[in-house]
Amino acid sequence: MRICICGGGNTGHVMAGYLASLGSCEVHLLTRHPEKWAHELTIHTPDGTDIHGRIGRISANATEVVGSADMVLLCLPGYSIGSVLTQVAPSLRPGVAVGSVVSCTGFFDEAQQRLPSDTPLFGFQRVPFVSRLETYGHSAHLLGTRPLMRIGTKNVADKDSFGRQLSALFRIPVEVLSSHYEASISNSNPILHPARLYSMWKDWKPGTTYARNSAFYAEWTDEASTLYIAMDHELHELIKALPVSDNCLPTVLDYYESHDAPSLTCKLRSIAAFRSIMSPMRQTAEGFVPDTTSRYFSEDFPYGLDIIRRLAAAHHIPTPTMDMIAQWGRTMIQYATDTP
Repeated sequence: MRICICGGGNTGHVMAGYLASLGSCEVHLLTRHPEKWAHELTIHTPDGTDIHGRIGRISANATEVVGSADMVLLCLPGYSIGSVLTQVAPSLRPGVAVGSVVSCTGFFDEAQQRLPSDTPLFGFQRVPFVSRLETYGHSAHLLGTRPLMRIGTKNVADKDSFGRQLSALFRIPVEVLSSHYEASISNSNPILHPARLYSMWKDWKPGTTYARNSAFYAEWTDEASTLYIAMDHELHELIKALPVSDNCLPTVLDYYESHDAPSLTCKLRSIAAFRSIMSPMRQTAEGFVPDTTSRYFSEDFPYGLDIIRRLAAAHHIPTPTMDMIAQWGRTMIQYATDTP
């Protein structure tokens, strides 16, 4: 089986290296920078061992890597999905499934607009790996693996068979959800990241600097937890209006086995795979400032939080906490646009 991975970010490195290391498929790669990639990737795992995956064709030209693929898997930020799908479409063979490791950034909507109407589509509810790049095109860290992968599908005739195929491919159990909405609507990054960002920098103005960068999760606060829980409540009011199964998405308190904001804070601070993740900041001569060009801003607001808000508005569901934080996010992104 040939799989084409599209994207060379953190997840793309780990996904390509991991799948190639298992030996059950041939992995090709579509990337803007093929010249920077080695054909063998080294992936460092949490237990201290390394796995090695051999990548086949590596190209910036979709015709060279997509045309022969039996499956295409996007490991891309939301703002890149549409343009890459447009690039992929002419080379895609009929019946070849196209998926995304992240569904909450508009993947299904973009795919239905840009690919043939009968293209089998699948998307993960949550990214299967916690990944961090080490050396671009050569090595990365697999910091954690989810014990269960939940996927949504569209135009897939035999969902159970497809789920078994993915489970065998990844060697991770797969649950196929009843609706693609169940994978697209997430209470992970689209509301988790904005809650933390707002709690840290709601009063920030250009010219303000900080003495150090802060850990994003290891220094998580009760204020961030309170905002996260409030947005999650608004999201679940939307879910009641959608054609999804009952209890399709656990609340953040249930998911993190918590009962209030302080217990959620303790839980998020304690997750080993998250401890080394720092806040999106950049260092200047005067100190540290928020990096409003990072994916925490450029993806999680316009391609995460705003997608939920638009869907809620279409169903007349009020989202006051989301609206407040979204407005702040737009202001922060505008600061970056206005900065020379």
